[in-house]
Amino acid sequence: MISGLIHVARSSDPAAIECLADTLSALVAGVAAGLVGDAVIVTAEACPALETVAEGSGATLVVCPPGANPWGAGAKAARREWLLCLEPGDIPAEGWIRSLDRFVGTARPDIALGRMRRAHAALPDRIAARGERVVGARGPRAGDVVRRAHLLTGLPFSPRLTVRMLSVRLDRA
Repeated sequence: MISGLIHVARSSDPAAIECLADTLSALVAGVAAGLVGDAVIVTAEACPALETVAEGSGATLVVCPPGANPWGAGAKAARREWLLCLEPGDIPAEGWIRSLDRFVGTARPDIALGRMRRAHAALPDRIAARGERVVGARGPRAGDVVRRAHLLTGLPFSPRLTVRMLSVRLDRA
């Protein structure tokens, strides 16, 4: 099982709250399939709308101090070994459950990072992602499936950390 980790950068934006609901709805299929065990919403500042969404969905709300690593803060509250990092509005494309289940079930201990394709990413981000396949990833981003232990250290990823591209795409709502 995995934990869904959703970083909400703009908690005061009503559109971000609506997109968060879309992302949480997409995770429901993973819950039904037995892949997603829990969800953690990470934000820099709490707001009543976020608290309502978290309570209604059964997600844990984590308020991360400004300047701190939101992925690391969320990893502390997560309960599973693998974390699916997302942003509000991220919707995994069809086949994501099978692909992620296969990845976390067969990943060797030295594999700690799987990366979904982000078709909606800007060109510079896509070029940087291709470069990370060769030189290694510096840190997690939305669309990554990461071992919890790597995020709990709070350190940047090792340059030797291999990025394994997953056969699934991450769309936007």
